[in-house]
Amino acid sequence: MVTNDGATILKSIALDNAAAKVLVNISKVQDDEVGDGTTSVCVLAAELLREAEKLVNQKIHPQTIIEGFRIASAAAYAALEASAVDHSQDAAVFREDLINIAKTTLSSKVLSQDKEYFSKLAVDAVLRLKGSTNLENIQIIKKVGGRLADSYLDEGFILDKKIGVNQPKRIENATIMVANTRKRHKTISQRNASFSGIAHSSAAVTIGLTTKIMLSIHSHGH
Repeated sequence: MVTNDGATILKSIALDNAAAKVLVNISKVQDDEVGDGTTSVCVLAAELLREAEKLVNQKIHPQTIIEGFRIASAAAYAALEASAVDHSQDAAVFREDLINIAKTTLSSKVLSQDKEYFSKLAVDAVLRLKGSTNLENIQIIKKVGGRLADSYLDEGFILDKKIGVNQPKRIENATIMVANTRKRHKTISQRNASFSGIAHSSAAVTIGLTTKIMLSIHSHGH
């Protein structure tokens, strides 16, 4: 494995030290919640531990040190709130802010050489969620070969399926049916049944499936 991602490296290290395990857990939480800043949060936490050790050596009680950290955390949060700006009402400026954030994130990743392209691609994909934070709605299809720049964001929905034998590879102005029903009927397994009986049962299942689909279409007014 070749990576410079802090969370990936820390997860691959076997540790016995309790403090080191805390740093690994901090990195994992940062990666799960934000997706970036895993190395920075570990460096910050390590420095806090270093300073805390100095205070402990001066006979200061750990609870007093923790309370001081909480006060400092509240002060830092208030400073960030005071310096924050909200551009959500201006679509153009808001998109530019998101692109800059994406560029910063990609600067330390493998995609750093193509961060201009992928930052815009990622922002366009997120903006299509219309405010939703469920990233599972963004479908990523991976294909072997090609260049990174060959990646693209499609306007529609892509089904990653293989084309069957003698099926057309391209259909224009096609009619698409969306049916909330089983596409394939269940396999019929009868040990002692005759071939004619199996064929009759299969035909009955097919007719039932077709009727179910037609009723679904009719119920939607088409």
